[in-house]
Amino acid sequence: MKRAFSITLSALDEARFGIRMARALDVTRADLEPMLAYCRQHQVRLLIARCAAADLATAQALEAHGFRLMDTLVHYARDLQRTPIPALPEGLAVRPVHTSEAHSVGRLAARAFHGYLGHYHADERLDRQRADEVYISWAQRSCAALDAANAALVAERDGQLAGFVTLRLVSAGAAEVPLYGVDPAFQRQGVGRALLIGGLQWGLERGASTLHIATQITNTASQKVWVRLGFEPTHAHYTFHKWFD
Repeated sequence: MKRAFSITLSALDEARFGIRMARALDVTRADLEPMLAYCRQHQVRLLIARCAAADLATAQALEAHGFRLMDTLVHYARDLQRTPIPALPEGLAVRPVHTSEAHSVGRLAARAFHGYLGHYHADERLDRQRADEVYISWAQRSCAALDAANAALVAERDGQLAGFVTLRLVSAGAAEVPLYGVDPAFQRQGVGRALLIGGLQWGLERGASTLHIATQITNTASQKVWVRLGFEPTHAHYTFHKWFD
């Protein structure tokens, strides 16, 4: 799912952290000067930039211009057509979220992502509580914006919400998992596996041939679950932050 280089102001980040922020995707060394010029033109205080982990020349050029590495995202994909999807673990139900449950899912996300070591938390200049709130609002927005190409599922054990997963069709043949989380009270009980099985089934029913997912390289627990479900690593990205002071 390669994208062309793009840079945009991030209204959501600005509202959350109170400073002008921008995001740049799929950066290469050739994009460095126009990217910096864009930030100067738009008075950006913090730029979040991602480049392919295999592109060390770009990573080193960013470092030379004051960018700091904040995280490494590893991407996985799973074939939906050729490999059978396993059954759900016993004792767990996975169903579509109700829009009325958005706040409940937000509270679950608050527990699941408290202190999560993503790129926001890795930057000591960003408020950690506001970094937590990124995932809370993301989960709530996902549960309120449901249509044919966007979905959210929840896992239940004994009638209690144990986890959630958001899903999106990104092309005719591909779906992805933008976000998923498990309540710490239900970890190591097969909830993450159940959510992804539900996601695999959702993608298959909509004609997708692959399901894509990504996480921090340090999140080995989730990656073990993915591999056991047939996901394979595909590529990786570095996330850099640059402050303009």
